[in-house]
Amino acid sequence: MTTSVEQINLWRQVPSEHQHLEFKEAKNQFDTRKLSEYCVALANEGGGVLLLGVADGPPREVVGTKAFPDTVAAAEKLFEAVGFRVDVESVAHPDGRVVVFHIPPRPRGTAYHLDGKYLMRAGEALVPMSEDQLRRIFAEGQPDWLEEPSRAALDGQQVVELLDTQSFFELLKLPYPTDRSGVIERLMHERLVDQVGAAFTIRRLGALALARRLGDFPDVARKAPRVVVYTGTSKLDTRVDQTFTRGYAAGFQELVRFVMAQLPQNEVIEDALRREVKLVPDVVIRELVANALIHQDFLVGGASVMIEIYNNRVEISNPGEPLVPLERFIDGYQSRNERLADLMRRTGICEEKSSGIDRVVQAAEVYQLPAPDFRTGFRRTSVTIYGPRPFDEMDRDARVRACYQHCALKWVMSERMTNQSLRERFHLEEGKAAVASQVIAATIEAGLIKPDESVGGSRKFARYLPFWA
Repeated sequence: MTTSVEQINLWRQVPSEHQHLEFKEAKNQFDTRKLSEYCVALANEGGGVLLLGVADGPPREVVGTKAFPDTVAAAEKLFEAVGFRVDVESVAHPDGRVVVFHIPPRPRGTAYHLDGKYLMRAGEALVPMSEDQLRRIFAEGQPDWLEEPSRAALDGQQVVELLDTQSFFELLKLPYPTDRSGVIERLMHERLVDQVGAAFTIRRLGALALARRLGDFPDVARKAPRVVVYTGTSKLDTRVDQTFTRGYAAGFQELVRFVMAQLPQNEVIEDALRREVKLVPDVVIRELVANALIHQDFLVGGASVMIEIYNNRVEISNPGEPLVPLERFIDGYQSRNERLADLMRRTGICEEKSSGIDRVVQAAEVYQLPAPDFRTGFRRTSVTIYGPRPFDEMDRDARVRACYQHCALKWVMSERMTNQSLRERFHLEEGKAAVASQVIAATIEAGLIKPDESVGGSRKFARYLPFWA
């Protein structure tokens, strides 16, 4: 494997490092233990390239490296340490020597480890893979849970009685067939139903999406979303506890309408008139509920999507830890359940293009809500949305979170955050520029944003980027 100078220059032009590309300056040497860790992490995430002798920050100048003068010996030692072959080569770049490590992807169904640590990248750091991620890797090659049969040995009449086919055709904006065979044919075309001899089998995906009653499908009944409404700001007193038993696609609108009906009302004054508004806007609930349904981990048993409504906030959670790091929800997208995501997209419930969280963050800014608080716990991912709150009532963490999300949102919109744009986000007057600067400084200190060096050192025209940009 030979890497050209031109290829190195192309890699240097990539906007940011990612799971398959890593730069290290390493002018004189590079720790062999750290090298082994990077090789394991990159292999676990699909393989990639590690370059020594190139600055890891823009403009990524080639500085040259003296590390690993004997590339053959380096490859042998790496093999002994990690247990798989890494090709190592030395490239004579005009600006200095560059050492390139070509790291292969892990085999399907296998994860690499170093002394028992299964590593992956998280921003600039190397971290152990979560239990959820390891289970997904080890399950590769096994049948997809959603594609497995849920109910078998059914006749055509039983299929249309169990599934809400009328809603299905309406959501797809298709005319309803004139006979039952046309309905079954479409379900089979969508791979929601299979024919086995003279009988039919409904897949779990078909049951989850279209069931009239999820309880008719024992293996998916526990996946029904649950809405719990509390009377205060804690879980002490429950007012409503309802499980929605219709399929996700067939019953989505009903679920969202029910949640909106349970939200507390806030009184606002506009143009000297009082009016009642919901604690959280419809677009936020719709996007976050769809996201929770689609991206849950169905292999986590005894757990379902939860929508918990308090007097001052809404918490939406789903089983499983996210595939995308929390801080990359705005610009990143990876579907855990691709077929479910595709079906929900075609029925108009989601867009499957990484715009849902963007829309949530944008709505939070428009409606002057605190920034959404995304969190991950043991086998669960959650987001909390608070009702409207003025800047003066936000704590430091809420302000920093809002600043980072505003900066990331500007980036994906091909714009840049400035002191002025942040003041507009917080509805601060021009005289509060110093306050906005304090928030920016705190967010930089937290490592979430960085100055845009392309505009030089001018404070007046300063612009800011997310840390990963």
